[in-house]
Amino acid sequence: MNYKDLKRKPWFKFMSNKYVLVLTVFMVWMVFLDSNSWLIHSELNKEIEEIENNRDYYFQEINQDKKILKKLDDSIEIERFARETYFMKRPNEEIYIIEYQDSLKTKNNE
Repeated sequence: MNYKDLKRKPWFKFMSNKYVLVLTVFMVWMVFLDSNSWLIHSELNKEIEEIENNRDYYFQEINQDKKILKKLDDSIEIERFARETYFMKRPNEEIYIIEYQDSLKTKNNE
């Protein structure tokens, strides 16, 4: 197939049009080479989505903490929280912490 035969093909006429060539170069430039390319935008959109998910998670955590703080306004609740979380005790009181075998760390579990 020589150049004359190729020149008669309709797809070659279309692709050799100067506007199509310029548009093709422009599209390649915008999708791959430009600093604001489509690839970079897709990465940035993924980061935005991840950050928004993190924001939603932290709002939920803040709301849970607010509920706990409201609950801890009572001195009895503060004492219960301190006893359960930090193993605090009253004077002249003994506390025994019972750990089960499956909750202990051993060399095999690490």
